[in-house]
Amino acid sequence: MFENKKILITGGTGSLGSALTKRLLDNNVDTIRIFSRDELKQSQMDESFDDSRLRFLIGDIRDKDRLEKATEGIDIVIHAAALKHVPVIEYNPFEAIKTNVQGAQNVVDACLKNDVKFALAIGTDKAVSPFNTYGATKLLMERLFVSANYHKGHHETKFSCVRYGNVLGSRGSIVPKFVEQIRLGKKITITDPNMTRFNITMNQALELIFRAIKNSQGGDVHVPKLEAYTVGDMKDVILELMESNTEAEKIPVRPGEKYDEILINEHEIRDTYENQDDDYVIYENQLAKDKKIIPKNLEKTSLTDQYSSDKVKTVSKEELKQILIEQKLDLK
Repeated sequence: MFENKKILITGGTGSLGSALTKRLLDNNVDTIRIFSRDELKQSQMDESFDDSRLRFLIGDIRDKDRLEKATEGIDIVIHAAALKHVPVIEYNPFEAIKTNVQGAQNVVDACLKNDVKFALAIGTDKAVSPFNTYGATKLLMERLFVSANYHKGHHETKFSCVRYGNVLGSRGSIVPKFVEQIRLGKKITITDPNMTRFNITMNQALELIFRAIKNSQGGDVHVPKLEAYTVGDMKDVILELMESNTEAEKIPVRPGEKYDEILINEHEIRDTYENQDDDYVIYENQLAKDKKIIPKNLEKTSLTDQYSSDKVKTVSKEELKQILIEQKLDLK
């Protein structure tokens, strides 16, 4: 699937981009172009990988001309660049629109201009029934990628999305936040210990991306089947693994924070299909009406209610402990 392919990853210096790069280099790719604004992280990543197939391009997805240059000769684009910090975006909504919305359209336009074969956008649970600015911008990003399949004209580019929650241990997620607070001797800050979050590891996120690239028809959104955990259980397990007696402190709900994560809402169910083992696939309304485009291994979903982290199996503390150990996160 990736052999001898030229791949561009926007936002490629982040946690996902680094892990994705490592996996792709093991798949005999021709070239990987890492596109981001952060020269320091690019330099660190270059030293870490030391692979002649890597190219590092400084640029911002707000800059359409730079993107058009970056996508020349590219086969696959994985679009992961975004402004992501919910409270910051609530305070600076105009900046999120420039990056997450206008930037996404720039990616679409650059892919079409250079006849990129396939473009995949990395979405988030925040895009589902959004009530914060970040979620609203990511929903628009998804809609731009899906709708691009209808206005692409003679171009053969396929545009699709994946959607999932925060990857376990990724920058800015709950695990590194708790770990940092413990190391600094601070109290662990929790809004509510009964809050639930989908449990997805980096490997699961990468496998989802690979399945989407392999199976996408264009105009589809791929969502993994996941289990969940409670914030309180995660706190207890991290304290146990770090052998700490740090106390927890309850804090107010942050602006735009959801109590549970939602990956498919009740309105999307009618256009959602699934396979038995791995994923749900949401098809754009017009695509869903064309039964020829629905792969034979997919059936209409059995979901009758929204797919949210409070409605799936919750892993036990012991299971969660094993997951954290297997992920080899720095918890000492």
